[in-house]
Amino acid sequence: MVTTYRGQPAEELERQYNPRIAVPNFAEILARHQSSSAAARALLEPKLDVRYGPGPKATLDLFKPTRADLAPTLLFFHGGYWRNLDKSDYSLVAPPLVAAGALVILVNYDLCPTVSLDHVVEQTYESIAWTARHAVSLGADADRIYVAGNSAGAHLAAMAAARDWRCDGLPVDLIKGCVAITGIYDIAPVLDISVNADIRLDGGGAWRNSPMFRPPRPGSHLVVAVGAEETSEWQRQAVDYAAVARANGVEVFFDQVAGANHFSITENLNDRNDRLVRATLALMALA
Repeated sequence: MVTTYRGQPAEELERQYNPRIAVPNFAEILARHQSSSAAARALLEPKLDVRYGPGPKATLDLFKPTRADLAPTLLFFHGGYWRNLDKSDYSLVAPPLVAAGALVILVNYDLCPTVSLDHVVEQTYESIAWTARHAVSLGADADRIYVAGNSAGAHLAAMAAARDWRCDGLPVDLIKGCVAITGIYDIAPVLDISVNADIRLDGGGAWRNSPMFRPPRPGSHLVVAVGAEETSEWQRQAVDYAAVARANGVEVFFDQVAGANHFSITENLNDRNDRLVRATLALMALA
């Protein structure tokens, strides 16, 4: 029997870290996401496919609130194990936040295997830096920028929360808070599961790109959420990441979402009264 990450058999590791195996009806849930996202775009009429960089998919969608002043801004990064899905699948997260006065930006990025994970992470930084530099023209408050994401997007948001933005000529505290939903934070297990045929990760890339070893800066704020119906390893990663962040002086709100699996948890973000949405609004001082 071949053993891999944390001594787990390869078959068990695949079950633990491949959500499409753990949630057999994932396609049905993703179809609901697409329908809800289309309704959100029809309601809010966002500005679509604004380019932030040279990559084919380096675009973002702007969901603007009806307010005269510069708005607190949330950049949301979609999931899909860095290899599939699209920002348009997650427009559903915008309505409750926009109604509360936030500018919501849905970010696309180039996908593996066309590019490396290092490149995807760099595009994440690029989209945030672009937003900060164009804040006034976008209606964004550059002093109130937050990041969020689900699954692989939570990983990207967590990487952004750990970055020293002074290397981009921006304030070290550019990111005021992060909402990490059903994320993977130590990405070493990807080396041993089937999705790596597309991601093409190696040991060095796993180390460089694991937020578990790069917590957000001290004094920042973090929301970590995971579905109670997710696999034990996915839940453990969320608990461990929250603990690492707290140990680094980060204020953490942790939420284990009852009845939610890896895919269905995102639907909670479309409900203004949901606990996770309320936590996000509180993070942005909009509650």
